[in-house]
Amino acid sequence: MTILQVIWFILIAVLWTGYLVLEGFGVGAGMVMPMVAKTDQERTQVQKTFGPVWDGNEVWLLTAGGATFAAFPEWYATMFSGMYLALFLILFCLIVRICAIEWRSKVSSAAWRGRWDSWQSVVAWLVPILFGVAFANLVQGMNIAITQYNTPGDALAGAPDLSKHVHNFTSQGAPAGSVFLSLLTPYTIAGGVMLALVFATQGLAFLALRTTGEVQNRAKNLLGKFAIADTVLVAVAALWGQFLYASQAMAWIPLIIAALAFIATVMMALRGSEWGTLLAHSVGIAGAVAWIFTAMAPNAMKSSIKPEFSLTIWDASSSQSTLAIMLVIALVVVPIVLGYTYWSYTRMPLKVTLEELDENPGLPWDKIRQGASFLAES
Repeated sequence: MTILQVIWFILIAVLWTGYLVLEGFGVGAGMVMPMVAKTDQERTQVQKTFGPVWDGNEVWLLTAGGATFAAFPEWYATMFSGMYLALFLILFCLIVRICAIEWRSKVSSAAWRGRWDSWQSVVAWLVPILFGVAFANLVQGMNIAITQYNTPGDALAGAPDLSKHVHNFTSQGAPAGSVFLSLLTPYTIAGGVMLALVFATQGLAFLALRTTGEVQNRAKNLLGKFAIADTVLVAVAALWGQFLYASQAMAWIPLIIAALAFIATVMMALRGSEWGTLLAHSVGIAGAVAWIFTAMAPNAMKSSIKPEFSLTIWDASSSQSTLAIMLVIALVVVPIVLGYTYWSYTRMPLKVTLEELDENPGLPWDKIRQGASFLAES
């Protein structure tokens, strides 16, 4: 591996960290909304905590995907060849979530808002579960084989010429011959449940910090329980992956950092420290992402069929000139993203109260009919 390949592998991990930390509390707030918000006005209060920033948080996901495509095109292509259905389901859930956030306030009807809130909570649980299964597959390894291609005049004998190959998912050893079902194993399912609990805890910590009244009290009451549950499951999933699947002994370093941060999360939650809980939990997420990428290295995608079929960082990367040009662009763009992210959060009020909410926002229901003008007076 070259230094540029290592830098871009680390940068992609950083981009995923940004997404999981920021959208962890946004999606997580939607996950726990039925538990902490019992009325229409309380659900609106929850929505107001992340409504102004959710689209900025999604930039981290788009950038992580775009950086993978540009810096490691074969990684991107191989991943989509086997995870296409899973990634499509994630995209569908994200689209429904966006509709629920943006459309709930368009009609002056509690029933309308309630339906969108229900949909948002459902898909908010599915998103981290699907992402958790995907990340656990990266650690565990997948049904990846090498397909050799030949040009006219090539000999068709002997061992595969690894200089002319592509990595593809195969149904070999998969349940019912399905590539999609091969992604579901006890370890990857545990990874999905684990990430769902991590998102829910992140959401509760955020709501405890950003809300007041009954919503805040319920979030605080649940936060300690969820923090303990997600710390235990993170420990199980990480140790399981470290002992059975990790390629690097160095993966112990981020694993220990993550463990200490999650333990600190529990302590801060039980002490009632809102800022401390959110900060410690965010550091734990960063440590967990660092562990995943360290455990994978030097592979971008591990093969569970044969180790020599794994897609290495070297094989997956773009040319050195492409990586160099992209690094210059990243050094300009990433500070801008960090800057406007910081600015957007500092411009918001720290607490969202019930008193500042609109009583019944949106257009009157009786004016939403074919041929009517939403702006016309009755």
